[in-house]
Amino acid sequence: MPSSKKKTAGATHPLPAARPRAAAFFDVDNTIVRGASAYHIARELHRREFFSLTDVVVFAGHAIWYFLAGEDRQKIVDARDRALGIIKGHSVAEMVAVAEDVYDQVLESKMFPGARRLLERHLDRGDQVWLITASPTEVGQLIARRLGATGAVGTVAEEHDGFYTGRLVGEMMHGETKAAAARAIAEREGFDLADCWAYGDSANDIPMLTAVGYPCGINPEPRLRRHCAEVGWPVLDFRRRRSSMKRKVGTTAGTAGAAWATTVVVRAMLRRMAP
Repeated sequence: MPSSKKKTAGATHPLPAARPRAAAFFDVDNTIVRGASAYHIARELHRREFFSLTDVVVFAGHAIWYFLAGEDRQKIVDARDRALGIIKGHSVAEMVAVAEDVYDQVLESKMFPGARRLLERHLDRGDQVWLITASPTEVGQLIARRLGATGAVGTVAEEHDGFYTGRLVGEMMHGETKAAAARAIAEREGFDLADCWAYGDSANDIPMLTAVGYPCGINPEPRLRRHCAEVGWPVLDFRRRRSSMKRKVGTTAGTAGAAWATTVVVRAMLRRMAP
């Protein structure tokens, strides 16, 4: 793969006027959708009494940690194991129905318009567009279908006779596994990865970004932003731009918001426990 492509892509990452048949690989959470899609699914599952308020506290804690410190592999694994236990015994059809409702009620309004336009530009140019996400494959495929993307690969929960067993099929779609998925799609579809694009927000997307000729950070968390600066990858930030003073205020407000969210959950637990 020629390293020059990564160094000359430009700060705004313009699409070349002409190039061979190619694909664009997009992460989902905080790249296309603001926040974690699985968290929004979990909220709806809780409303339907799939799991306890204690589980909500755990998922909220993971979301808060991501907001303050970025992704953490062990926390993701812990959240995965808890989620698998929650869906065990439930039907795949039930999960898909919940995901459809959450897309209509929440996810569609949380799309970053800039990311959606970028995805549509790739489609308009004839590229295949694949979503590669750590979220359940049912969620990834739903979002891909609604956006008109070619397809999606995600974390696969094992099912038997249409019901979840509580186990995974293969590895969680995360880190190097995302890169392997992009390579598998390219081999199957006949793409040269040097002609392909990849977009992600997290340092855990670096293997997938490294695998292609045109990597780009979107809304990058601090570790990925530093890496992009070091290797010369372009960055696109579709979040609302703020002055340095406003960023400082926003960080303080975000910390306060995280604390507020925790307080709300704890109070709800106490109310639930009260006689």
